Amino acid sequence: MYIKKILLIIAIFGILALAGFSWYVYNVIFSPNTAFSEETTEFYVPTGSNYAQVRSMLEPRLEDIGEFDIVAQKKGYTNNVKAGRFILKKGMNNNEIVNTLRSTNEPVWVTFNNQERLEDLAGRVAAQIEADSLQLLESMRDSAFLNHHGFEKRNAISMYIPNKYEFFWNTSAEEFRERMREEYERFWTEKRLAKAEEIGLSPHEVMVLASIVQKETAKVDERPKVAGVYMNRINKGWKLEADPTVIYALKDRLQNFDTIIKRVLYVDLELDSPYNTYKYRELPPGPIAMPDISSIDAVLNYEDHDYFYFVADVENFGYHKFAKTLAQHNVNKRAYVQWINKQKINR
Repeated sequence: MYIKKILLIIAIFGILALAGFSWYVYNVIFSPNTAFSEETTEFYVPTGSNYAQVRSMLEPRLEDIGEFDIVAQKKGYTNNVKAGRFILKKGMNNNEIVNTLRSTNEPVWVTFNNQERLEDLAGRVAAQIEADSLQLLESMRDSAFLNHHGFEKRNAISMYIPNKYEFFWNTSAEEFRERMREEYERFWTEKRLAKAEEIGLSPHEVMVLASIVQKETAKVDERPKVAGVYMNRINKGWKLEADPTVIYALKDRLQNFDTIIKRVLYVDLELDSPYNTYKYRELPPGPIAMPDISSIDAVLNYEDHDYFYFVADVENFGYHKFAKTLAQHNVNKRAYVQWINKQKINR
């Protein structure tokens, strides 16, 4: 009888111990373990990180890092860290956190437009993905890659069509560049290629002219009309004589693209640069800025008219006055010069 009581007591203690252990295990795995007050928080794991590094970054966001260690080890995460951007939700338990870090790398939206140079583009993109600006710039300038795909350094920015793209945060510089090449080829559909051939320009030339149109007017609805002026000049064998190309040439000579130039002077028109369309009839060797899709399509579908000149409209700011003859243009130009002199804009 005494032995039976002892065995019963042992059994009860065993059951209690097992229940306690089970409860502990349940709490470790399934109890909430977040320490942040926001509903969600972004957690970035850099490429090449080990578990110790992830643990150090994660610790301030958790109530009990020790309990997380137990689950991470049991689920094999400590030896299988994945890079990426992960969204942690308030109230997540350790099991959910580990599962998230193992398999739910969340993409980011990468946007860019109106960059003047690859350096600017690299900086813009580096602020949105893991690859840094130097890695991106070296990748974008890689001569072997450019030559293989029919580009050179002066027109390499043409390959990057401004838009909104979905990427994984841990995308490498080379992966970004390759994706953009694919997007460029996807953009140049048979229809757009046929349009370019119809107007007598190559895709590279379209991009260059579109960059000039982009700089000439911020008004999307006016871009086909501006493009029409330049196509009229090209078809007549005239020089483009586009002020934005002179501004780019000045910045290029100074190697300072932060310079603000509001007024082109007559002396500037003599600057010897392949980008100066007052001096050279040919299109510049590359875009003077990154044209957006509206500017590219404005060139491909330029407005058919008889205008050869335009100047800023001081009565309707942002738009331009167009003229068919030089005499008409000079009248419009005088009004603009008078206005700009009143503003005391000398440079």
